[in-house]
Amino acid sequence: MKDTEIKRLLSAHIVSVLSIILTTIVPPLFLENFSVLGTHLIWLCICSICVTTVNIILYIILKPNPSSKRISFAHKVTKFLKCCVFFFISCILFHGIIVLYGAPLIESVLETFLFAVLLSTFTTLHCLCMLGPNIQAWIRVFSKNGAMSIWDNSLQITTMCSIVGAWLGAFPIPLDWDRPWQIWPISCSLGATFGYVAGLIIAPLWIYWNRKQLTYKSR
Repeated sequence: MKDTEIKRLLSAHIVSVLSIILTTIVPPLFLENFSVLGTHLIWLCICSICVTTVNIILYIILKPNPSSKRISFAHKVTKFLKCCVFFFISCILFHGIIVLYGAPLIESVLETFLFAVLLSTFTTLHCLCMLGPNIQAWIRVFSKNGAMSIWDNSLQITTMCSIVGAWLGAFPIPLDWDRPWQIWPISCSLGATFGYVAGLIIAPLWIYWNRKQLTYKSR
């Protein structure tokens, strides 16, 4: 395994981490009374948009899975539209799953949906940028020993960390601490964010540590 590829992965993850940090630092300079807790819905929108933009730009620059085939403009437009549909479906599915796990069904619908959008941004969007709207590729990557590159391993780690972080973030909500961050869905979205950042940091370190054991086969 070439160390240059790991360095490319690490640089991409550092940029992604910095983009999330900037979502808490830059908005207060332009928005009055902005805070992650006080204006949480605005932060959810800003964070989702920022992470989406950074992921797309990084994919265009780094091209982690280059194709040798020449792709027509019409095919690119079709692929982009399919990605948009996949992302929207992901938001709806996450919204439904979150409700099944105890989120309010009728009350706080906007809060729940924006949290679902954030979670889709950390997971589905990342996969769409790397794998495109290819269900078979998704199944392969998230199956046992299905990774074909360090980028696939990175998808596995960041996706798992984001979902686990969101799940762990739900634990403080029913406790009677009466803290501002216990309001739905602050703790869950912060948990997902911390999980995503942790995944971005852990992935290149884990890959570098296990680089001699990692072998990939073309399929």
